[in-house]
Amino acid sequence: MCGSCERVAYPSILAVIGGAAPVGSVSPMTDTLPEAIEPYPDISSKAYEHPADRAATAALKSVPMLDVVVRKLVEFSYERALRQMYLGNSVKASERQLSQLYTSYRGVHYILDMPEDYDLYVTSALYWNAVTIGSSKPMIIMGSNLLEQLGPGEQRVIIAHELGHILSDHVLYITALNILLSATYTLPLLGLPVRAVRAVLLEWRRAAELSCDRAAVLAVRDPRIVCRTLMVVAGGLPADQLDLDAFMAQAMEYENWEDSHDRVRRFFNEINATHSYSVRRVSEIMRWVQSGEYDRIIRGEYRKRSDPVNPRNEASDAMEYYAERFRALFRELGDNVTNLGSQVGDVSQQVADWLRKRSPPGQGGQGGPSGSGGSGGSSDNGEDDE
Repeated sequence: MCGSCERVAYPSILAVIGGAAPVGSVSPMTDTLPEAIEPYPDISSKAYEHPADRAATAALKSVPMLDVVVRKLVEFSYERALRQMYLGNSVKASERQLSQLYTSYRGVHYILDMPEDYDLYVTSALYWNAVTIGSSKPMIIMGSNLLEQLGPGEQRVIIAHELGHILSDHVLYITALNILLSATYTLPLLGLPVRAVRAVLLEWRRAAELSCDRAAVLAVRDPRIVCRTLMVVAGGLPADQLDLDAFMAQAMEYENWEDSHDRVRRFFNEINATHSYSVRRVSEIMRWVQSGEYDRIIRGEYRKRSDPVNPRNEASDAMEYYAERFRALFRELGDNVTNLGSQVGDVSQQVADWLRKRSPPGQGGQGGPSGSGGSGGSSDNGEDDE
């Protein structure tokens, strides 16, 4: 999921973050209380979003009436029925019920300066996952078997990840794109390059998850806790039974794998998935931290929700990301798929061009007028999972 797919070595999670312990040692993982972390006032999701995610959501906001129509479809088709189902057959967190989880939610909610309050439910009906559903009033659902394996720090990571989906309007625009895909007869009206949509849509879905991992890093202010949570999710075991440095070494092994044939197989396994593998997500977190963007936001230098958004500029970022992402990947995979790589690079540029044309008048774009945006939740059926 990286722009250049460069190979990165991680000698130790402690060394990356700046610790002094030797390679292979396991650090004592303390959980900073959310109340002790200063919030990010008015932070925009654009401050930390992956470029592919940021570009697509900004451009989709400018498609006339798209968000209004899809938001109503989500509300009437999914949201009301699901809200009643979870209210009737799950446990709602509060100060009196699941108080530790609710405290984690309140702390993360404060740190990310969320614009509204959201219901949080725990259910046995959701297996090893957490999801955000709803458009008019999103709610977070967490599987009880996942919750059982999480410590306080991991709880905050999962909640922050889901709140990241809400800040980014993922539920709304993932649903919108699925509608565009299914209603193929409408695609020519939007000028959408059909053959490019599937690969780039799924690439965006994976990028959206990376965006929410970054939101979690900001909320707990410790990349190690997010990496540890991904380790727990991957292994299905509590963190005290696992070794974080060993998992980071595993991520390094995955990134540096030499066999080009295996890397081809890996690519085709992932290209149809909505989530990247946990070790890849760990690598992406560390790459983002090492880029300096994390420290910049910590210093208070970040985009705010009140700042104007230029979809045309965002689309340029998307073009760079998609083109370099696929070209670098196919260069690495070898000559046997060079032609396929060129084709994918071409269609990725088509999508970037389409995104650029969505920019409203007065912002340097070539397309139609801007539509209204709003808050959303997240997935294919009006929900998005962790």
